[in-house]
Amino acid sequence: MAEPIRPAKLADTIADHLEQLILEGSLRPGERLLAERELAQRFDVSRPSLREALDKLERRGLLQSGRGGATFVAPLLGEGFTEPLYDALASRPETTFDYLEFRCFVEGSAAYFAALRGTDIDRTMIREGFETMEAAHQHDDPSDEAEADADFHLAVYEASHNLVMLHIMRSLSDMFRKDVFYNRAKLYQRQGVRELLLEQHRAVYLAIMAGDPEAARAAAEAHIVFTRDALQEIAKADARLEVSLRRIAGSDVVAARK
Repeated sequence: MAEPIRPAKLADTIADHLEQLILEGSLRPGERLLAERELAQRFDVSRPSLREALDKLERRGLLQSGRGGATFVAPLLGEGFTEPLYDALASRPETTFDYLEFRCFVEGSAAYFAALRGTDIDRTMIREGFETMEAAHQHDDPSDEAEADADFHLAVYEASHNLVMLHIMRSLSDMFRKDVFYNRAKLYQRQGVRELLLEQHRAVYLAIMAGDPEAARAAAEAHIVFTRDALQEIAKADARLEVSLRRIAGSDVVAARK
């Protein structure tokens, strides 16, 4: 005899809905949910059912509690993913170029799928991100432009509609913002680099908005290759400067040469 079909429990239905919002990226890591009463009103459910749903998601690591009873979206890839990578990068700076090699094909794929799958809402977010970058470019301090750069790339990941790519790159983006991979300020302060980077982002932006996947991929890959090459040149220049400084320091500890 077949088992009777039972209606889904309300708390499970709420939890499933919130989980879907988290997994698809609509709710972002670190975002604070509405207060319990407001959230219950928004979903038109009882507070006990809502509380049960939130507890379920917290036990599964999708939500976390903060001060004053606030509830936040937890990162899907937490410290267990980022901390070992952080330690590896700190002890081996040359792995920066491994990161850029990885980003080259990820960025290309993200831009390709953003041009192919992006919705009107996605394109609006990408346009706003690029316009913010353009506005920040007018300022002498490149820090705002660097932040807008990271936000622009995140908008492209979201528009790709690839959830695995989105959550991995969101986690790496947090490290990128903290200059774990490389010193963004040093890159932006190089003469002419800010202008070139802006034009490269413009090429990615225009290709996505035009719905041209291949052009978007090519522009995104060219941007990362340029970044890698520029950082290599900076590293070489810094190494030459260190040698020159050691020579100067060495002249202070030897007897006068004949």
